[in-house]
Amino acid sequence: MGRIKFLDVFIDNLSMQEVVGYIERFVNTKRPHQLVAVNAAKIVKMRQDRRLAELINSSDLIFADGQAVVSASRILGCSLKERVAGIDLMQELVKLALDRKYKLYFLGAKKEIVKKVVDIYKESLSRINILGWHHGYFSSQEEEKAVIEEIRRLKPDILFVAMGTPKKEYWIRDNLMYLGVPVCMGVGGSFDVIAGVLKRAPKWMQEIGMEWFFRFISEPRRLWKRYLVSNTVFIWLVFKEKCKVLLGWS
Repeated sequence: MGRIKFLDVFIDNLSMQEVVGYIERFVNTKRPHQLVAVNAAKIVKMRQDRRLAELINSSDLIFADGQAVVSASRILGCSLKERVAGIDLMQELVKLALDRKYKLYFLGAKKEIVKKVVDIYKESLSRINILGWHHGYFSSQEEEKAVIEEIRRLKPDILFVAMGTPKKEYWIRDNLMYLGVPVCMGVGGSFDVIAGVLKRAPKWMQEIGMEWFFRFISEPRRLWKRYLVSNTVFIWLVFKEKCKVLLGWS
């Protein structure tokens, strides 16, 4: 698979096409696998949350969702092939599911959002096999247990979990073996984008690594700490790591 390590984080050095290929193999094994996306903010968070760091580094597939991570890998001499954006991977997997007749389940976001996502896919891809969906705001442990039991009973091939970090990572890991779903993937705010609630940055901004800035100006109150503070810390971590190599710093 070509897993590399920098800034104490393991990342699989794969292209989008290669990631999709691995996921297809995961589905065929019928055994549960956890997929994790890594960006600059998450790498910083891993420094503060060792449990999260251990969870991510032991996941079955770890991909770079963030141009800053790809750029940093090149600066530090362990170049990643390309960015694998979570929302783009989710769209690729939906197309794969249509082609391979995989069964899907959508979990997370608000009720009206996840329902709209499911409706959009069913309208545009009439043969898509979506077994079920549920919002991510459980009112009680009983409701959460009922959802877990439903997923386990329906036996989807792929489960998309739209929750925040680190909630989605912990939720998937805590329930992974019991659910028995071959592919469990956290997709963050992807449902909001698919549903049209949030806009995605123009392609040119994505290509130059400025998608984070587009998101920041779209939701400054909610995202200022994540992007301004976390990105500054990330830049410092990369600079310090580069100095270690060049100057022999400890």
